[in-house]
Amino acid sequence: MLVDPTPRYQHLHQIAVSATQMREIEDRLFDSGMPVAALMEKVALLIVRRLKEQILTQFAFKSGAKIGVLVGPGNNGGDALVVARELHFQGYDLCLYHPLNQFKELPQQHFNYARALGIAELESVEAFSECDLIIDGLFGFGLEREISGNLAQLVETLNDWEKPIVSIDIPSGIHTDTGEVLGTAIRATHTFCLGLWKLAFLQDAALAHIGKAELIDFDIPWADIEAVLGKHPRLHRVTAATVKANLPLPRPPVTHKYREGHLLVVCGSRKYAGGAILTGLGARGSGVGMLSIAVPESLKPMVVAQLPEALTIGCPETAEGAIAQLPKRVQLESYNAIALGPGLTPEVPSLVETLLDTETPLVIDADGLNILAQLNPIAALAKRRAISVLTPHAGEFKRLFPEIKGDRLSAVTTAAQQSNAIILLKGSRTAIAHPNGSVWVIPESTPALARGGSGDVLTGLLGGLLAQAQTRELPLENTLATAAWWHAQAGILAAQERTELGVDAYTLSQYLIPALCKL
Repeated sequence: MLVDPTPRYQHLHQIAVSATQMREIEDRLFDSGMPVAALMEKVALLIVRRLKEQILTQFAFKSGAKIGVLVGPGNNGGDALVVARELHFQGYDLCLYHPLNQFKELPQQHFNYARALGIAELESVEAFSECDLIIDGLFGFGLEREISGNLAQLVETLNDWEKPIVSIDIPSGIHTDTGEVLGTAIRATHTFCLGLWKLAFLQDAALAHIGKAELIDFDIPWADIEAVLGKHPRLHRVTAATVKANLPLPRPPVTHKYREGHLLVVCGSRKYAGGAILTGLGARGSGVGMLSIAVPESLKPMVVAQLPEALTIGCPETAEGAIAQLPKRVQLESYNAIALGPGLTPEVPSLVETLLDTETPLVIDADGLNILAQLNPIAALAKRRAISVLTPHAGEFKRLFPEIKGDRLSAVTTAAQQSNAIILLKGSRTAIAHPNGSVWVIPESTPALARGGSGDVLTGLLGGLLAQAQTRELPLENTLATAAWWHAQAGILAAQERTELGVDAYTLSQYLIPALCKL
């Protein structure tokens, strides 16, 4: 929700648009008098500045370096032609290739001027093999048809060379909304997204093609953005500014442990003892005031040794070592939140059904989700009067909602609305969908989190922050977005210091507080 007085650039990073929305916003600009030619010049000059400040410097490309520009027929090609012209004036060796051999009116004018300046025109893409850098200005946002035939071969040739490629706005061949590869697509090393983030940048499907992404702000008036998206956009990119504003900090000078939230963790079994411990460590990192952990009686000494500050509840267990039931002294309504699932085993459906019947907010993960998938999940969740937060990965999501299709963002939105639950769909771009239709996306992560137990830590962190949000009456959407962002940042920091191979779940839990201190 764009209500805090943060700088404009932070606001821009909190929203993303579809191709249709971007067209509507640009149409408002042009209808109000902004000349298309003037905007093209402004955008191109901003791209040139960032090219020189970042990419040309990174690869030590000095004046005289050979740069190839792939030029399309539309305004994206026009942007690329202005970039080529300006780099030519600054001493770089430019060459152009326009495979479709046709232009709209304004790009045609820029092409004519580039020709008059003597910028080389190539007859085939193979001549790009001598270039140090390639700029992709073939197709911009809004492409819907597949790239095929000679164009597809051209794209594959560029990709095979593994040269640095900078895409303007979006890699050619990527669907703006879904991130789908339309036949084939440029694999860019860098992408300069123009004006506003496009939905594709938040879709797992596009990440292998986008490379390092940067937003080029060309000063779209907020009135035009709000006219199209509304004052409260449906989709939010989670940023550091979002997190800073929504942590349960600072604590009031006069408080006590129960005022800082009481979380019950119901996890673990003899077979999967680590699930309870890792979930507890995630909860510990959240700063929750009180932590209770219900585990099979045989696991109690192990949990006490790892989490001595927690109230460890030993439960009757099945012959296989799973929780048979919760002790009668456990009053579920006395907790601010309950986190369940990691390590439970699929043998305890009655336990999960008991917890679903409570009016206490639930965070459900792992075996809790697998059991829920067998219980008609949409009906079971829709009848709950308390908050339900589900944290599936892609496979668990399909088991829970097999009838729901579409790209990640649309599918998770539909699932949340049908089930009346909050769905946190884990992935490279974790998406958190709410029943009201809003979606929050974590815009960066690390493959270091692709290890067993990472999700258990997230479950505990979510539960701990949810418990604190209940006692402090903090905004629920912001709190859950904060938890997911914090978890990702802990993984990123741990990977930087220990390499991606060195981030096991226990190590991840130890980086929660250091990641927060980096804010």
